Amino acid sequence: MALQRGAKGREVTRLEIRLSELGLYDGGFDDAFGGGVEKGVVKFQQQHGLPATGVVDDATSRALLADPSPRLAAVKGKSLDFRCLMLTSGFETGQGVPGCFGALAGSFDGQGISFGVLQWNLGQGTLQTLLKRVNATHPEVIKQAFGDGRDRLVGILSAGKQAGLSFAATVQDGSNRVTEPTRSRFRALGATPECQAAQLESAAGFFATGRALFAEYGLFSERGMALMFDVAVQNGSIRPATRAQIFADFAGIPAGAAREEREVARMRIIANRRADASNAVADVRSRKLAIAEGVGVVHGLGVDVERHYGLTLAPAQP
Repeated sequence: MALQRGAKGREVTRLEIRLSELGLYDGGFDDAFGGGVEKGVVKFQQQHGLPATGVVDDATSRALLADPSPRLAAVKGKSLDFRCLMLTSGFETGQGVPGCFGALAGSFDGQGISFGVLQWNLGQGTLQTLLKRVNATHPEVIKQAFGDGRDRLVGILSAGKQAGLSFAATVQDGSNRVTEPTRSRFRALGATPECQAAQLESAAGFFATGRALFAEYGLFSERGMALMFDVAVQNGSIRPATRAQIFADFAGIPAGAAREEREVARMRIIANRRADASNAVADVRSRKLAIAEGVGVVHGLGVDVERHYGLTLAPAQP
């Protein structure tokens, strides 16, 4: 069905995201086909020798999607686990591959330093665990990245969380921004294959939780696995009371609906119920519904789950 001015819905959001990527739209992602979107479509049609109607018909739609997303190229051919991790990392860090492996944040949340695809941090001791993993197997990588700062870094790994927080306080400015040379050192570490492999290994517990939830709630698709992995990372689990609400809502899904329609309906229910039970309702809802519906806006950034990460409603395969 053609899209034109006045249309609303997630397909319009997908169009806004694509036009934005092409530099043809600089408005907000609001799922409403307005004048700015129409102008962007007209410009695209003019550039590609198509009738400049401002209406996204089949020919315009095919042309818009002809070129693959650079973000998809970075994960193409990777495992489902890797693609799920990169999607959630995009939410956590706002960065794509490979920059997300070296993503760094200061103590804006009181956790000292947060690093990597899932923002392991010093305050909870998770970053110390990650760095110990790298140092135990590839100490030369830590040495190369941190140079004369290596001994100080390694010294805090077994000295307790307070030692980590004290270290973090000395390498940040008044805006909680990690200063040089520590900033560049962490980014150099994140660029190494050894540290990236350690980050993937350190996510194993989240994947185990995500797979268990995936099975428990009867999902079958790649996007279903991505949703439950994101629940594991952002929320930890689903409480019994919320579980009961979810299964009660499942009962209202039409039995005659197609398998893919039932899958999306289940994911929407999970997304909304888990968000309602959280302390950050809006943030959780935007992340989870973006996965459930395949497109959305998270932290002001447009996310097209299939186009950017290759996560579809096809059956999940390892």
